[in-house]
Amino acid sequence: MRIRLDIRYRGTRFHGWAVQPGHPTIQGAIEDGLALLLREPVRLTVAGRTDAGVHARNQVAHFDVHPDRIRALAHDSALDNGLRLLRNRLNTLLARTSETPGSDIVILRASAVSADFDARFSALRRYYAYRISDSIDTRDPQLADAVWWINYPLDDSAMSAAANHLIGEHDFLSFCKPRPDATTIRTLQAISVGRDAKGIVIELSADAFCHSMVRSIVGALVEVGRGRRSELWIKQLVDNPGRSQPAPVAPAHGLTMLKVDYASEDQWAKRQEQTRRRRDQQAD
Repeated sequence: MRIRLDIRYRGTRFHGWAVQPGHPTIQGAIEDGLALLLREPVRLTVAGRTDAGVHARNQVAHFDVHPDRIRALAHDSALDNGLRLLRNRLNTLLARTSETPGSDIVILRASAVSADFDARFSALRRYYAYRISDSIDTRDPQLADAVWWINYPLDDSAMSAAANHLIGEHDFLSFCKPRPDATTIRTLQAISVGRDAKGIVIELSADAFCHSMVRSIVGALVEVGRGRRSELWIKQLVDNPGRSQPAPVAPAHGLTMLKVDYASEDQWAKRQEQTRRRRDQQAD
């Protein structure tokens, strides 16, 4: 059977999502806990592989396991009881291994889904937010590991105008660190630059993001906001994709994955097939 996990984490002390031998990672911590509880190795598939230091409000992953492994946790035949205990016991294990009070990783939900569900390829869009403090008035030491503190004021109106050039389907090579045999063509569905009592917040949603794309977009917009670059520069990066003069990359700790949208259950398999086919076509 397939199990979906909804996950929240503080990425400060982790070397990103993906397993890296010898380093603490989100995936590694969860897989170790699941292996201990289910008494067999488990491999997670995730909606978005966040980088070192990046946080998540609602990350999504899935794994496959025999139903008897879940039932055994509750010593009865009720899968719901087993899933509830799986979530609770996994959270207990994660809290024990945390280096901070409470836990850096929390499993919000563990639910049974059909084999048509794929945390990565069934997704419609991912949402991210990046927070920046550009004045003393917006500094909050309690939030320091989730906000980029900079020592110069930003023109958020100029940043917002420049951000409009990024919307739509483009080759985001100027904003991505390319991976072998992977496309950098993405569809940025929405982006906004706003200001609240905590500073500037940049929110983005896309069908998917390539490596370092969000942080590079933020880094480029900050260059515009501080007056070092013009709105036209952003347009040039979009119209002329390349790595000769890539956009600067903002620090990881200001970035949070907010949530992932999925198609309705009867569309999971279709969406998965469409996404895989589009990725293959774009990579050709």
